[in-house]
Amino acid sequence: FAALMFLPAYMGERTKASQDVSRIRILDATDHNLGQLVAYDLGGGITGDPSATQVVRLTEGGLAAAESTATNDVIAKRLKGYLVLPAGILTRGGARYAGVNATALADMEFVRGVVQRRVLNAQLQAAGVSEADAARITKSRFQLKADRITTSGQAGSGRVSLMFAITVAMLLYMTILMYGQNVLRSVIEEKTTRVAEVIVASVRPTTLLAGKVLGVGAVGLTQMVIWLVASLLMGKYRVSLLAVLGIPATPVQLPHITLGLATVLLLYFLLGYILYSSLFAAVGAMTSSEVEAQQAQLPIVLLLVAGVMFLQPVLSAPDGRLAQMLGWIPFTAPIMMPLRMSAVDVAPWDIALSIVTLVAACYVAVYLAARIYRTGILMYGKRATLREVAQWVRRAG
Repeated sequence: FAALMFLPAYMGERTKASQDVSRIRILDATDHNLGQLVAYDLGGGITGDPSATQVVRLTEGGLAAAESTATNDVIAKRLKGYLVLPAGILTRGGARYAGVNATALADMEFVRGVVQRRVLNAQLQAAGVSEADAARITKSRFQLKADRITTSGQAGSGRVSLMFAITVAMLLYMTILMYGQNVLRSVIEEKTTRVAEVIVASVRPTTLLAGKVLGVGAVGLTQMVIWLVASLLMGKYRVSLLAVLGIPATPVQLPHITLGLATVLLLYFLLGYILYSSLFAAVGAMTSSEVEAQQAQLPIVLLLVAGVMFLQPVLSAPDGRLAQMLGWIPFTAPIMMPLRMSAVDVAPWDIALSIVTLVAACYVAVYLAARIYRTGILMYGKRATLREVAQWVRRAG
């Protein structure tokens, strides 16, 4: 519990902007040399290297063509992203950023802070730094609009992509936990009502376990598909539906969800469900009551909760080493990898390695659960010890 409480917070505090955050292009349409000043700070100041940041001076009318060129360079991986400083930034405020790291919280906060400091500095100089002007300027809000760019082009708002990633992760967490515990309660019910004694007389225990896991999993998958389709339809027709009710609403560009992405997300749900439902079924076979099962399942629940506890550090750096390692660990992969895939572009080999390790873990979990279930389903009276469970696994053939 202490590790789950403090380790994610510690990792979140240590998560900083990536080292190549300055590998961007600044499109400067101002008359105040603001782009060079921002590039200087992004590169680390006097002790850094501002040469990694490209600064292009242009007029307001040339922004569209420059943004199109920069977008193609980001898609070709020649740039991390690009920052647009419009001509009226000192009076109207606001800048735009687009890049592959638009969902990396640490990178965006670093860029926003640098631009905000330089804009406030220029505003103070232009205003003569009188008391009234200083009060007005320091209270002005600065906005950095971040748009995500993928290999297929513009992918909408970085903030919307971030919220979508969090929603996917929490949805997978809740469904895997809910349906996994349904399997556990089903096993306990069969043991306490002695129904299992009748069933195993005509059905092999492993077949019974497989039917239980597949049946509950099919219900979960059906519900996931219904939720996904309903969410897409509501998002698409959100403005029209609210207009019928007389509620004004602005359209929101949803992240582009390809068929491949949706298939992989469902695959992670199935694999994660199989892994945890097998472990929950083994716990149910080891115990004889609901109270014992609630205590015995705690280690398994903590394995699943660990993936949720690391949401903040992973969202701060979706391409970081921590996020990548959590995507390879079978117990956290069903949540971490869909989270990363919804936030950033993940290499195919990275996804393949994660799925392979998760499939291997599912095989081991089903193998052990079947042997524990074969003996434990007919055991009553007391909770089995770990030594007894090990003997069940060895004797099962």
